[in-house]
Amino acid sequence: MSDSDVTRVFIVGIAGAIGSRLAHLLTVDGDRVDGLYRRSEQGERLAADSIRATQGDVTRLDGPSFAELLKDTDVLVFAAGAGGKGGTTAIDAIDGAAVTTTLEAARLAGVRRLVLVSVFPEAWRGLDVSDTFEHYIEVKKKADAELAASDLDWVILRPAALTDDAGTGRISLSPALVHTRVTRDDVAAALAELVHTPQIRRQILELTQGQDHIAEAVRRQIRG
Repeated sequence: MSDSDVTRVFIVGIAGAIGSRLAHLLTVDGDRVDGLYRRSEQGERLAADSIRATQGDVTRLDGPSFAELLKDTDVLVFAAGAGGKGGTTAIDAIDGAAVTTTLEAARLAGVRRLVLVSVFPEAWRGLDVSDTFEHYIEVKKKADAELAASDLDWVILRPAALTDDAGTGRISLSPALVHTRVTRDDVAAALAELVHTPQIRRQILELTQGQDHIAEAVRRQIRG
């Protein structure tokens, strides 16, 4: 594979359940992957899977400092999230302010493409959720709006309720879907396809379990 065929991807949240899966898929595919992890044991686990990563905390970086880590990056993926846990302080820092910092860093580093993992606005309605969950949904929506208002080649991916079941390789992907469930394996695989499909830009896509092969589901979202 020549250097021109390699996509250079930086993943915020590379040690997380979706970020680590995505990093593995991209690394196996021959892409150059980097990302931020906070704890040394996370770095050791990533290294054991042959995944390169950088120790750091996006909530403690400013835009210029983060931009220094993004040199030569083609695609920036933001897959970090508090998941409605850790109180409002953690939610504001990870799901809110860190997205703002990431947008600033992308602009400063000249990274044009940013894929943000978000959430269905109606996620888990009617179920027992934490007392901070509504705040989490509000902060995620504000982050979506901030990215959508930017001049980047953004994609916002909103997965349904996440499960740790084995991936099926089949999904539904559309600007609007009924909230159900989807495996983290399939979310990561869909993200990998989106990373490699630059024709999909400035779109909000919702993702659930479904019947379409992942690659085909992504191709159907190419406009024009």
